[in-house]
Amino acid sequence: MRDLLLVHVFHDRRIGGRTFAQHVLATQPDAKIGIIYQNDDFGRDVLKGFKDGLGAKTSSIVAELSYETSDPTIDSQVVRCKSAGATVFMSMTTPKFAAQGIKKIAELNWQPTHYIGNNASPAGSTLKAAGFDISKGITSSAYMKDPVDAAWDGDPAVVKWRAFLDKYDPAADTIDICAAIAYVVRQVMVQVLKQSGDDVSSESIINQPANLKDFESDLLLSGIKVNTSPTDHYPLEQLQLVRFNGERYEILGPVIDGGISRA
Repeated sequence: MRDLLLVHVFHDRRIGGRTFAQHVLATQPDAKIGIIYQNDDFGRDVLKGFKDGLGAKTSSIVAELSYETSDPTIDSQVVRCKSAGATVFMSMTTPKFAAQGIKKIAELNWQPTHYIGNNASPAGSTLKAAGFDISKGITSSAYMKDPVDAAWDGDPAVVKWRAFLDKYDPAADTIDICAAIAYVVRQVMVQVLKQSGDDVSSESIINQPANLKDFESDLLLSGIKVNTSPTDHYPLEQLQLVRFNGERYEILGPVIDGGISRA
């Protein structure tokens, strides 16, 4: 259960890469792709998903460059992607480096189709740090409502979440997306306890997280549900593509079922 409910294990990272690859193939079949990824399990997972999604079109990748978390910048990697003739730029990075990439692309006056992973996509942190004006047009993915985005201010679930923080954790940072993710994890835990019923033995509590069926949290985007099985422990395997319009993200198309572990 610990592995299931840890915040950053809540979503299969390969799905983000696979979803982006499918979108590139559908919209730019002749794309030349430049990739920067973090040289660890996180970056390699996203990269694997992306390559799996490209299938026979992995030859479209003209630059595949890694960086270390200790590196001061990824400026040189961005320059190399541009020099390789990339028309699509995949940023498989954490927020600090994603913001650096946005700034460097603007400095180079380069205009690739730009994708960043949902871990680095929050407008209130990454894009604000880079600059909303130069972040316009960036495509990312999402599985939950971003309470930092003014577009969700009147949403009942976001209002409820803010009231929850005011009551139980008034010192919490309301622009920290991790606080919202933790709230969703809490709701999943409540569902686990409900399914356990009167049997709150260790065995029951351990088994229930692997038997969640179509559970919906009010902070998840409409149509995205939590599903697990004894052989598939990733709660979320669905995403929606989103694009930043200079002020907020707009949803692109329907919910996409990555289904890597179910495929």
